[in-house]
Amino acid sequence: MAQPPSVYEWIGGSAAVGRWLDCFYDAVERDDLLAPMFGGKVTREHRDGVTAWWSEVLGGPATYTAEHGGYPHMMSKHLGLNISAGQRLRFVTLLSQAADAADLPNDPEARSALMAYAEWGTRIAVENSAPGATPVAEAPVPRWGWGEAPPYDPS
Repeated sequence: MAQPPSVYEWIGGSAAVGRWLDCFYDAVERDDLLAPMFGGKVTREHRDGVTAWWSEVLGGPATYTAEHGGYPHMMSKHLGLNISAGQRLRFVTLLSQAADAADLPNDPEARSALMAYAEWGTRIAVENSAPGATPVAEAPVPRWGWGEAPPYDPS
């Protein structure tokens, strides 16, 4: 059996991840609960950095590690934010809705992989953002795959 494509490849690569996160951050800017966390405006620099993060997590090139500092840099961005359970849930909900708006593949396997990482990653972010949190200082960027269900291929 041939190796399945990465989630990154399956959903359309960097262009698709960027389109998805632009839809997401456009929604964040309109959201009363999340917009204040970003000063009401999500910069192009932030969007591009998070696109590089998600691309790497989903099996794409290690650009976030090479150009942005990898895991330690991402963790530093969440320190002291004190992300609430409600903010975390809204973040995940908007990511899911943005996947539809960005026309990402809607097969259950791809969406399950995306949202599984969103659930896992946002729960880590909540923990690391709590007052007095001491996150792991060094770790690799997580690499997220298909989990139990490989990509659906009707052929």
